Amino acid sequence: MKHIFSLLIIIACCFSAKSESSLIQQADSAYTADNFKEAADTYLHVIATEGTSATLQYNLGNCYYRLGEMGKAILAYERALRLDPTFDDARNNLDFVNSRIADRPGERGTFLGNALDAAANSSRSNVWAWLAFACFTLTILGALAYIFSSAVAVRKVGFFGGFLTLLGCFCFVYLAFRSAAIATADNVAIITSPSTILSTSPRVPKDRTQEAMLLHEGTRVEILDSVRSTTDSINSLWYDVQVDNAHRAWINAAAVEKI
Repeated sequence: MKHIFSLLIIIACCFSAKSESSLIQQADSAYTADNFKEAADTYLHVIATEGTSATLQYNLGNCYYRLGEMGKAILAYERALRLDPTFDDARNNLDFVNSRIADRPGERGTFLGNALDAAANSSRSNVWAWLAFACFTLTILGALAYIFSSAVAVRKVGFFGGFLTLLGCFCFVYLAFRSAAIATADNVAIITSPSTILSTSPRVPKDRTQEAMLLHEGTRVEILDSVRSTTDSINSLWYDVQVDNAHRAWINAAAVEKI
């Protein structure tokens, strides 16, 4: 009986994989035929039913760019890079689309923080974790060589080499945690509406004095807080967002989508 169930599971998995592959081929064909809307819808269906991947998000981003939806294209490329920070094509396309959006926010974060984020994003968190493990193993070997070896040269190599690999272990552990934190952060969003007016308070601006700024699709914002507001019996969610180091305001949650 167990063998029959195992066989059924294998057959189901094969059919599922074949179905997913067929849908992806269908989406690829639609994209090649310039049917970008159909391709995007098919990629979205695969993501919703079978799960996402860096390649699927990258292909989806290409579809949105061809459709002129810059905000959604940037969102898809950002998601692809969260799944695979080493995906150079996605990074290059993201940089290209970012250069074509309307808004040019000022400086974000600090020089040191940005440098550390760039270093952490240069590889996946599990790669940093394995490097940390390798350094820890070398540290143990260095300690054993220092303790048990009778040769002075070997003891020196064990001591100083173990010290350096211990530092490397701490560095790689830090990069692993920082990379994982970036990949799972839920406080970063992309504006997907063609344009939206940010407010000085969590509600629709009543006049120009309550308008903070106008932003367009594709702009990246950091969510600091959220509040539900009721205006004219309409309940809506508002985000307190940081646009850059000098600008902070409230934006309607319907205008953005979290990465």
